[in-house]
Amino acid sequence: MSVYQLKSRFQDLLRPLVSRLAQWGVTANQVTIAAMLISVAVGSWLVIAENKIWFWLIPVWLFIRMAMNAIDGMLAREFNQQSILGAYLNELGDLVSDIALFAPFLWVAPFQPHWMGLIIVLALLTEFAGLLGLSVGASRRYDGPMGKSDRALLFGILGGWLAVDGFLPQWMVWLQPLLIALLVWTIFNRIRRGLAEAAKG
Repeated sequence: MSVYQLKSRFQDLLRPLVSRLAQWGVTANQVTIAAMLISVAVGSWLVIAENKIWFWLIPVWLFIRMAMNAIDGMLAREFNQQSILGAYLNELGDLVSDIALFAPFLWVAPFQPHWMGLIIVLALLTEFAGLLGLSVGASRRYDGPMGKSDRALLFGILGGWLAVDGFLPQWMVWLQPLLIALLVWTIFNRIRRGLAEAAKG
């Protein structure tokens, strides 16, 4: 089970807005680039901001970014805007955005920089494992339990908690090994199911 499975319902809600954006001449690539640049700006600000209340930007922006990710895909598929450049921008933009938005947690207690660094690396590897499905004759894999949408939900909750309380409780140190285990499980699932799909032809 993954938050990603709710994507189709979310897209239905966004469809009227997507149609309007297409009428205004907005392109999928423009939405993708904008989402990446804003993510970098938000992450950079949180690294230098001293007041933890600014972490309210994490849940708010992650929700908006999720909507923008859906919008750029719908613009590409439903309004004939698919391109090779768009495919590169979509995947690389997501990776850059994840790094930018998760990096501020490297310096948030009780998290430890080396563990959070490993979590960021594993998060990137989950997307790489998903992309490798295409290279073996399978589809782009989005299997959970800790895909992009699931990570956004988790870090959104953490950012909101931090903004409200100003700190995270000490017991959350155990969230790190749990998240690492879930990310490794996700990588394994994407590889296993990608191989199974490719074997079926």
